[in-house]
Amino acid sequence: MRALAISASLGLSVLLSMMVETRLLAQVSDPPRVTETAFELAGGGEIRYGISIPAGYDGSVDNERPLILALHPGGRSPYYGSNFMQSIVEPALRSWEAVIVAPDVPTRSWANAESERAVLDLLEEVLGSYAIDHDRILVTGFSMGGRGTWYLATRHADLFTGAIPIAASRANDPLEGLEGIPVHLIHSPDDEVVPYGPAEATVKMLEDRGHPVQLISLEGASHYQMGDYIAPLRAAGEWMRRQWQTEETGVGR
Repeated sequence: MRALAISASLGLSVLLSMMVETRLLAQVSDPPRVTETAFELAGGGEIRYGISIPAGYDGSVDNERPLILALHPGGRSPYYGSNFMQSIVEPALRSWEAVIVAPDVPTRSWANAESERAVLDLLEEVLGSYAIDHDRILVTGFSMGGRGTWYLATRHADLFTGAIPIAASRANDPLEGLEGIPVHLIHSPDDEVVPYGPAEATVKMLEDRGHPVQLISLEGASHYQMGDYIAPLRAAGEWMRRQWQTEETGVGR
């Protein structure tokens, strides 16, 4: 199995990990502009979300940006999604210079029809408002958000072109629904909440089908130490970009 083992230092706090990663990335590129707002849903109600616009974005159709949907783990405080985006996803993937949208879960789970509809409506609004490269649309999330990543990716392979589920359960989502979109899992064998075995088995099933898939096995990491997942997410992001480049050029097929 194509697994990359990374040792995690459990002695460091989540906050320290995030501060170090953010500081390093700040040397690479300027920080994005983050806005926290709400989108009114057609059926009534609203969905809160944070959106990160990369430095230098000018809306030009000649410079379309990737789009990242970031799904937060369990939590219900206002703009919890934006906090997850700013502390984990944006620092890891800043080099993408992507538009990142991070909603708050509308229900108690990302993996149901109500949340699905709300997220898709929000994405439709974002796609209509920003210059987005439709060939580079990633969904990623941690724990409950990773469960939502599987749920959405297996149902909307016509929209998403890549998926990175982190510390997540696939449950019974059909792998056939992924069609050919690349998937990169990140999971710890020492995860106290979401068992590692099913993730490893899913990778094996996808490999047997010839599906583009990779796994980072984050040895020693706790489920509660999200800061330790920033560097692996960056590595997963680089792998994803190589998959997209291969698809564009046909090299390696």
